[in-house]
Amino acid sequence: MILDSTIDELLKNPARKFTYVEMKFFKMWYDRQNEKTRKDVKMLVKEGRLEFANGGWSSTDEASANYEDMINNMIIGHKFLQTEFGITPKIGWNLDSFGHSSSNARLFADMGFEAQFFARMDRMDK
Repeated sequence: MILDSTIDELLKNPARKFTYVEMKFFKMWYDRQNEKTRKDVKMLVKEGRLEFANGGWSSTDEASANYEDMINNMIIGHKFLQTEFGITPKIGWNLDSFGHSSSNARLFADMGFEAQFFARMDRMDK
């Protein structure tokens, strides 16, 4: 899996950083790791070399999700990050959404996010 080689590279090269977004897939990988790898991952997180943006359980499909589902998605992902690493993301990240909603921007602001990055802006909005 890509995370195996990414973690190895981060451990070998202290100048590198990596950002991860969807907690469901990260947790699936993390749960299969041995204690040494988990300890290495916690060290990388503490040093800021492995960081988490957004932190939702998965990326929200902003075109069709309702507000309650968006909140629950973030609660589940952030609970995992708080429990395992003692962190809360501060950056919103929606690079592969098909459409964007003002609800998501409002939710991120209410969560204390400092910035939001997204892609696929409609040409009329640009």
